[in-house]
Amino acid sequence: MKRINSVAVSHEEATRQKAIIKRLKHRLEEKQLTYYITTFGCQMNAHDSEMIKGILEDIGYREASQELEADFVIYNTCAVRENAEQRVYGRIGHLKSIKRKKPDMMIALCGCMMQQPTVIQELKKKHKHIDLVFGTHNLYKLAELLETRLDSGSTVYDIWEAHKEIVEDLPSIRKHKFKASVNIMYGCNNFCTYCIVPYVRGRERSRHPEDILKEVRDLVVDGVVEIVLLGQNVNSYGTGLDMPMTFAELIQEVEKIDGLRRIRFMTPHPKDLSDDLIEVMADSQKICHHVHLPIQSGSSRLLKAMNRHYTKESYLDLVKRIKARIPEVAITTDIIIGFPTETEADNDDTIDVIHQVEYNTAYTFIYSKRTGTPAANMEDQVPEAIVKERFNKILEAMDIVSLKNSEKHVGNTYELLVEEVNHKKADWVSGRLKDNHLVHIQGDESLIGTFVNVKITGSKTYYLVGEII
Repeated sequence: MKRINSVAVSHEEATRQKAIIKRLKHRLEEKQLTYYITTFGCQMNAHDSEMIKGILEDIGYREASQELEADFVIYNTCAVRENAEQRVYGRIGHLKSIKRKKPDMMIALCGCMMQQPTVIQELKKKHKHIDLVFGTHNLYKLAELLETRLDSGSTVYDIWEAHKEIVEDLPSIRKHKFKASVNIMYGCNNFCTYCIVPYVRGRERSRHPEDILKEVRDLVVDGVVEIVLLGQNVNSYGTGLDMPMTFAELIQEVEKIDGLRRIRFMTPHPKDLSDDLIEVMADSQKICHHVHLPIQSGSSRLLKAMNRHYTKESYLDLVKRIKARIPEVAITTDIIIGFPTETEADNDDTIDVIHQVEYNTAYTFIYSKRTGTPAANMEDQVPEAIVKERFNKILEAMDIVSLKNSEKHVGNTYELLVEEVNHKKADWVSGRLKDNHLVHIQGDESLIGTFVNVKITGSKTYYLVGEII
């Protein structure tokens, strides 16, 4: 009964929002308005921006080629690192002078950064030229908030402390015709001591499997051949469902969908990546043999301080089990350098893990103190100069193992999904192998969205060069 009510509420709210979109379309259609959105942060934010685009384009907005030409400027913000926040403040400060010349320009801020009370206080005090401010829980209300702003003429703040419902079937504009991301859950319950995500994204909430599967089927009908299943911790999928289902079980159902060629997922947590999931991956013809497995630190002492719930030894054992069942697997990771109390020995432990696992790539981050997290109050914050030295040592170790992984591909033939025109050479295109390796080949834009067989002819540290055969 609870499930039926949940769907009814979701459907009712989606219907109400679509009615508001229709009203705004009629109201604004003669103005030929444009929008420009800048996305900071993770794939979850990028996916949220696709919904923002979908709503705006259903209203009648069209995407501008440059921010300063747009009638509506939106920043979808990130709160994970301080530098991302400072970039947002810098840009909205710049827009203040632009808006004096273009008073009808609308400016909206949304995303994780907006879920922090200190940010809202700062905006209300110093940035009164902002028109709309909303957070991570009420993205689907964009049209309603825009209508309220137009009717009232005043800045609209709509920040929810918690998520109330998952609203399905709202418009979305994908970056690529042939691949798409699908949220399977929202929020996080892990409370790593350095991370603000549980505070700004809320607690874990799983989408119902039938809604996920319907979305994937609809995307495949629309031409999508590769799906990325998204969650802060996909291993926790099933939280809150009336009928229990694990992530391994969900991904098996996704695999059954005809026409879907590739399945990826982001991000599993090492503490609870199950043997069942490893077996499903090993037996699958569609799940890409790539696992993004954040280590954060190779020091068991620091991992405990980070509240990660695994040790260096248990992490390496997990990697061993994955590689035993999927020998060709590519493993990527996240690493934090300079966590409070980190020593040179801790950094050496991380370098040791890099060499043992032989990661394909690593996203390396200097620790960023986030107000409201336990780590922000820890003593023995590491001096910046020392952190930079350790950061460089991590990069040197990664360059060695990444090049080694790239070189293993030379002379072999693989299936490549071509994704885009090369950024540096107009007569070349780029794409990804199943193991997520980036490959550049000679070709034109007619290849985008297609699968081609390529022979790898050259390797660099973080990409491969190939030729179509």
